[in-house]
Amino acid sequence: MGKRKVILIGSSTCGKTTLCQRLNGLTIKYHKTQTIGLINNMIDTPGEYLENRNMYKGIIVAATDSDLVLFLQDATDERFRFSPGQAAFFMMPVIGVVSKIDIATEQQIADAVEMLELAGCQKIFLTSSVTGEGTDELLDFIENADLEEYM
Repeated sequence: MGKRKVILIGSSTCGKTTLCQRLNGLTIKYHKTQTIGLINNMIDTPGEYLENRNMYKGIIVAATDSDLVLFLQDATDERFRFSPGQAAFFMMPVIGVVSKIDIATEQQIADAVEMLELAGCQKIFLTSSVTGEGTDELLDFIENADLEEYM
C-alpha cells in the first residue's frame, strides 16, 4: 500500500476487513471487526458505525485524517445503509466499492452501483476479495489517482 490513508465504511459483513487484507497482500482470514482498526494505511471500521445513526460521528472523526473514503456495498445485500448524498459528510473524495461480485447476479451488481451513485460516490469499482477481481484496479486508483479530480 502507498502512503495514502483510506477509510472503509460499510455495513457488517460487506467485506471491509477482507478487502483490507487483499489490498495489503495479507492472508485472508475472516474476523468480526469490533473497533476501528488500522491495517497499514487503511482504517477498518465496524459495520455498526454505519448501521446506527448515533455512531455516525465516530465514522466522521475517524475519517478526519484520511485522504480517501471507500463506501462498500455488498452486491448480495438488499439492505442499503447509505443515505442519498451521504458522501457530502466528508471533506475528501468518496468512491464506491461493490463487493462480492463473484456471488452476485448482474441485477444485484447494477442495483448496488445505483445505490452508491445515489450516495454520492464519484467513482465505483466492482470487486471480489475472494477471486481478486477488480482489486488491482482499485489499488492502482488508491495509490496513483489524482484525488483532486474527485473533490
